[in-house]
Formats: sequence, structure tokens, C-alpha cells
Amino acid sequence: MPSWPALASQAFNGLALGSLLALVSSGLTIILGTLGVLNFAHGALFAVGAYAAFVMLQYTQSFLLAIAVGCGFMLVLGFLLERIIMRLFYDRPDEDQILVTYGIGIVLVECVRATFGGNAQRVPTPSWGQGATQLGFLIYPTYRLQLIAFIAMLLAGLYLVLYRTSMGLVVRAGIENPRMVGILGINLRRTFMLVFAIGVVAVGLAGMLYAPVVAVTPDMGANFMAQSFVVIVLGGLGSFPGAVVGGLIAGEIVSLTSAFNSSYSEVMLYALMALLLVLRPQGLFGSEGRV
Repeated sequence: MPSWPALASQAFNGLALGSLLALVSSGLTIILGTLGVLNFAHGALFAVGAYAAFVMLQYTQSFLLAIAVGCGFMLVLGFLLERIIMRLFYDRPDEDQILVTYGIGIVLVECVRATFGGNAQRVPTPSWGQGATQLGFLIYPTYRLQLIAFIAMLLAGLYLVLYRTSMGLVVRAGIENPRMVGILGINLRRTFMLVFAIGVVAVGLAGMLYAPVVAVTPDMGANFMAQSFVVIVLGGLGSFPGAVVGGLIAGEIVSLTSAFNSSYSEVMLYALMALLLVLRPQGLFGSEGRV
């Protein structure tokens, strides 16, 4: 039985992991809900974001500047992937979309491996995030606390974009009824390109922020991709609040279960997903008909 300080530390780890999963899953659920594309390249894009931070940090010597330039790179990458490849597959069967995004993921990972090798790279923790913070009942790494706060602000900003702007209204309308949006004269192609690019930036930014916490490797996004699919099942297809809540639930389950037995952390997560699919197939925040 772990001690109370150990459980508290794992709870904070779960909050950090959950917020990261929420950011990754928000991009995935927006793309899936709006475009109807199950993006299997999402995990590879997470790793690309981490390597973007690694490269930009060497040139800029500033973590925040590296993040800003890296986001610009991910935005351009998202635009290119959508314009050159993805728009050709919107009207194709689901299996074609799965195959092409899976193929994109493999190509991206192998390009990263060919450029940087298979050895792990290290992104140093920024100077303002080094050390630990005394919380009274435990001492916790400062950067992880900052990571939680930063992602919370990003998710709040994304929420405002989706629910308080005209562009967000179009995106949410496209999730519910893309054909009606097209009939109203809205340029769906431009909207789809922007949505896909936002999703790519979100997952790339998650990779950049997580890079100082773990070793950066070409395959680092594989586990996050699998867990993100679990999150959107928990939260509900196309639901941004569902992605946030589902991410936090998933993060806490993985971390708290690891405090007792790390071998069962993934088992408990998938067991919860299976149970929810039986009791509420549309997810916690999903609506009927969007299963």
C-alpha cells in the first residue's frame, strides 16, 4: 500500500498526464468530429512537435521562442498535409482514410529517425522551470506544475475560440451537420484546412511541452495516440469538453493505478473504456447518433 505522499504525488502526475492527453485529444476530436477523419498520424505528429522543440531550442536558446517557432512549423505542416493529401480522402471510405493517415504517421516517424537517429534526445528543462516547489504536503517538480497551468490556459483559449468566435461556430456546426454548413455558402474546404491545421498544432504543442519531461524518441507518440483514442471514446465524439474531462480521467486512472501496480495501469484504462461502451456508447458528453 503506497503512502499518502506517494498517492498525492501520483495524483499530481495524473493531472499533468491528463492535461496533456486533453490537449492531444482536443485536436484529435476536432479533426474526427468535423472532418470525419480518424487521424492515425496523430502520434507521429506528437513526436514531430517534440523534435521541433529540440531543434529550435538549439538555434534560439529560448524555450518559449522555440515553442513559438515550433508552432509555426506545425501549422505549416498541417496546411501542407491537408492540401496535398487529406482533402483527397474526405469522400473516400473510412478504411482509406485510416490507411493513408497510418501511412503518413509511418513516413513522419521514419523521416525523424533518418534525420536524428534512433537514440533518445534530451530537451533541457527551461531555467524558470527547474527545481521543485514545496506544496506543504509534498515537494513536486516545478516544471510539471507549470505544465499543468500552461495547458489549462491553452485549453481555455481553445474553448473560447470554439465557443465564442464565428470560426468556432462554423467548426461546431460542421461537426453536427457539414452538409448544411455547405448549403449556407460557407467555404468548407478552407474551414477543413484550418481545422486540420489547428489539430496538428495542438498535438505538436503537446509534444513540445512534454519534451523536457521525457526522453525524445521517434516512437514516443505511439502510446499517446492509443490513449487519445480512449479519451475521445470516454468523452464523446466531437466533444471538446469531453476531450478535456476524458483526458483528466484517463491521466488519473493511469497514474493512480501505477501507484499500486504499474502493470495494470493500461488495463484499468481500457477496462473503463469497455465498461463505458456498454453503459453509454456515445461517451460522457457525446450525443445520440454520434457513436
